[in-house]
Amino acid sequence: MTGETALPTLLRSMQPVLNAGDYVFCCLQDRTQLQGLQPLGSFHEREGLTVILPRQQAEQLGLSFDYVAAWLTLEVHSALSAVGLTAAVASALAEAGISCNVIAGYYHDHLFVAAADGPRAQARLRQLAEQGE
Repeated sequence: MTGETALPTLLRSMQPVLNAGDYVFCCLQDRTQLQGLQPLGSFHEREGLTVILPRQQAEQLGLSFDYVAAWLTLEVHSALSAVGLTAAVASALAEAGISCNVIAGYYHDHLFVAAADGPRAQARLRQLAEQGE
């Protein structure tokens, strides 16, 4: 099944879901620091392996972090080749004073905002979806 590419459809259909819990970004020098845990997401950089974990798991592993985030999922199946969704979402959140880190999965886009901003970000994205109709 191919993802949606039309920006108006993506915006109308995004259905932002606020996932439960707090999430953190940690930088590891060695994957063994995860002690077998599977991170929600990861990315290799020159400086180390960035992992996204539930806060509780990071604390149990004694990993350091400085940003606690809420995780929102846009339920629309967006194509990786779609143009403008990230920009529209990030702009709407920026206008509301909400920082946003976006990660694209194969089916959905995932947003990480400051934990305290989760409900407000979800409300702003719902408003954006309604404006797209």
